[in-house]
Amino acid sequence: MGKSNHQMTTPKPFFVIFLLLLCFFFANFGFSADYTTLVYKGCADQKFQDPSGASSQSLQNLFDSLTSQSSSAKFYKTGAGQGQSAINGLFQCRGDLSNDDCNNCVGKIPGMARRLCGEAIAVRVQLTGCYLSYEVAGFKQAGTTELLFKICGSTQASGAGFSDRLDTALGEIAKGVSGNGNGFYAGGYQSVYVLGQCEGDLANDNCVDCVKTASQRAKSECGNSLSAQIYLQQCYISYTYYPNGVPGSTSSPSSSSSSRTGVNTQKTVAIVLGGLVGVGLVAACLLFTRSALKKQGRSKHGGSLHYLTFLI
Repeated sequence: MGKSNHQMTTPKPFFVIFLLLLCFFFANFGFSADYTTLVYKGCADQKFQDPSGASSQSLQNLFDSLTSQSSSAKFYKTGAGQGQSAINGLFQCRGDLSNDDCNNCVGKIPGMARRLCGEAIAVRVQLTGCYLSYEVAGFKQAGTTELLFKICGSTQASGAGFSDRLDTALGEIAKGVSGNGNGFYAGGYQSVYVLGQCEGDLANDNCVDCVKTASQRAKSECGNSLSAQIYLQQCYISYTYYPNGVPGSTSSPSSSSSSRTGVNTQKTVAIVLGGLVGVGLVAACLLFTRSALKKQGRSKHGGSLHYLTFLI
């Protein structure tokens, strides 16, 4: 029997390095903060009567305009169409989102609005990082501080002192939106993380009044819940109590002075989860690489294979 000419080959070093870099790339850049989750939708009962298609075209033009503006602004309000096909709309992004994140958030809503509300003549879709609303011209809207939606945490505080601590933390929202003048505040006070956002064209005093009303509604609607979200027509607030301290907070127990020093808990949680999943993805990539190396046979110098085993 003749000798076989086939020899076991050792994978070239650059191939292994390429696989490792590819794994780390997907692990580090494949995750982002969750700001596009649906919170709630509001759909009018009335539908477009649009045999000519003029209203549908106006709505599409409105979507295009709002989406385009969201790449450079956190708030924008405009209209499209004329006469019976005229439609007004706006979007508002959370104050801590980047321009790219705002654009990505707003860009997801037009398709969602059509799926969730069909041909409704007035729609509002709220995501965790932004909202968009539109209505036909002349449609009667809710008052500035009318309650649209609420989420009350199921867990209630049992210890003494929570109510006073919550009152102080919620009071920081009004101070924050008033102090920075941009209608947004996020920060922590003694283990309570709070966030407030006003609509972009709301005057400063009206913004303060709106978040104060929302804070009062949080207390009356949710009692001593450890978390709550209150959405009014032109502002919304949320709070979450963390017994072990607000995640990622390095500040003192006193309140933070502005939204710049506040802690964005949603981003913190997303980063942690993304990191954990990233570790899992890296491990899976390394297992795949080791399997590929085994299929090509063991070389006399098994350093790379042993190194991969050590990493896993």
